[in-house]
Amino acid sequence: MQQQLNELSQLKEAARGGPSERATEVQHEKGKLTARERIDLLLDKGSFNEVEPLRRHRASGFGLESKKPYTDGVVTGWGTVHGRTVFVYAHDFRIFGGALGEAHAQKIHKVMDLAEAAGAPLVSLNDGAGARIQEGVLALAGYGGIFQRNTRSSGVIPQISVMLGPCAGGAAYSPALTDFVFMVRDTSQMFITGPDVVRAVTGEEITQNALGGADVHASVSGVAHFPYDDEETCLEDVRFLLSLLPSNNRELPPVVRTDDPADRTTEALLDIVPTESGRSYDVRAVIEEIVDDGECFEVHPAWATNLVCALTRLDGQVVGIVANNPGSMAGVLDIEASEKGARFVQWCDAFNVPLVTLVDVPGFLPGVDQEHNGIIRRGAKLLYAYCNATVPRISLVLRKAYGGAYIVMDSRSIGADLALAWPGNEIAVMGAEGAANVIFRREIAAADDPEAVRQQKIKEYKAELMHPYYAAERGLVDDVIDPRDTRKILIRSLAMLHAKHADVPCRKHGNPPQ
Repeated sequence: MQQQLNELSQLKEAARGGPSERATEVQHEKGKLTARERIDLLLDKGSFNEVEPLRRHRASGFGLESKKPYTDGVVTGWGTVHGRTVFVYAHDFRIFGGALGEAHAQKIHKVMDLAEAAGAPLVSLNDGAGARIQEGVLALAGYGGIFQRNTRSSGVIPQISVMLGPCAGGAAYSPALTDFVFMVRDTSQMFITGPDVVRAVTGEEITQNALGGADVHASVSGVAHFPYDDEETCLEDVRFLLSLLPSNNRELPPVVRTDDPADRTTEALLDIVPTESGRSYDVRAVIEEIVDDGECFEVHPAWATNLVCALTRLDGQVVGIVANNPGSMAGVLDIEASEKGARFVQWCDAFNVPLVTLVDVPGFLPGVDQEHNGIIRRGAKLLYAYCNATVPRISLVLRKAYGGAYIVMDSRSIGADLALAWPGNEIAVMGAEGAANVIFRREIAAADDPEAVRQQKIKEYKAELMHPYYAAERGLVDDVIDPRDTRKILIRSLAMLHAKHADVPCRKHGNPPQ
């Protein structure tokens, strides 16, 4: 038995060590950690349990029969993050460049099935060169199995993709199916066709980072949610995000104790938000003033900055905040903001995270590009997401809320459980200036002093239809509140809605706008 144990120890040590010291050195020279070093940073110390460490491929041809390293280029298993179970797989770029073959894929399938069965989050640490060409269609079928499992687990367990190297073709599609994508600048890229193919087909010259680097996907395409300068900081924030997430869709997010008083007044809000509807401000300052200890985790902070989406806590309870940001594009809703908000609302609803919506929106962005690129179809995604959501929903109008954008931003009419407003709110079909120009255009045009008449009509319209209590008088706002009581009222309201249950029609699934 001792001889057998010694042999087992040697085999496992060979699997843990990887192909060679030189291969490890090359990985480090590129500014990248090894798969096991990454897992050690992600998981609680000593908690990792590896699955199939001795797996080897059985392919032959093209020299593969003489190269059968243990793990087959992917490390799989489970451990804990802050004491809670998390499943993980990590490509080992030192072995076949992390390329996916049949055995490699089957190991990933195994850990994905385990994550779903155990009801625990799945984190993928991606650093792979795509399909293993030498294994042909078997490699492609392996990707198909991953995609099918990504989809089956969507809305069931949280799925997080961490991009830590170049990922092309099929390797980029699995992350696109997951809930959150992290990327590291300079060392990670995502694209369907790389620079060489782009050059051959279109004649365009472009680098890997310019085509699919972290900043491109974080600010232009919206594929990546979080960009980082180094792997250590990236993985630290993955751990923080996991602390905010439930393990699965049958659980509530974890609650933490806070020393921030639930009844704390928020005096600073009186100065942060200007009373003039046309003046800008950063809504993130409002969020930080309201939430526990001013701490929140913004999703997509560099993309569609006119809408802020963030995970945070109120009295220790996790909530999702969606807020128009007048500091960017006046807080208007456009295609990208609508899609960003829709995806976030859907995720919160899937994982039992209550929604708080802070409204200060002048409308949808007008323009030929917006119309031709489908603002109707794509803006409807946000509307659909809110209408479909059954978690507790509270909307708060901070200042203005005009037109269809007011309806879309979780108004009472589309199902918000509570609709609140500050005393300076303006809820109307459009701004007073535009409304007066439409309603009284003939009277203004016929006047001896058109501008004086126009100003008079603007005042009349504001007094009649845009005063702060117009919506409240008609039951479309449940209460007009003192801004200083915002935190206290939100916490009390969420506590009241904690056990909310909503019956939904029996259906296979809806057909959301695409």
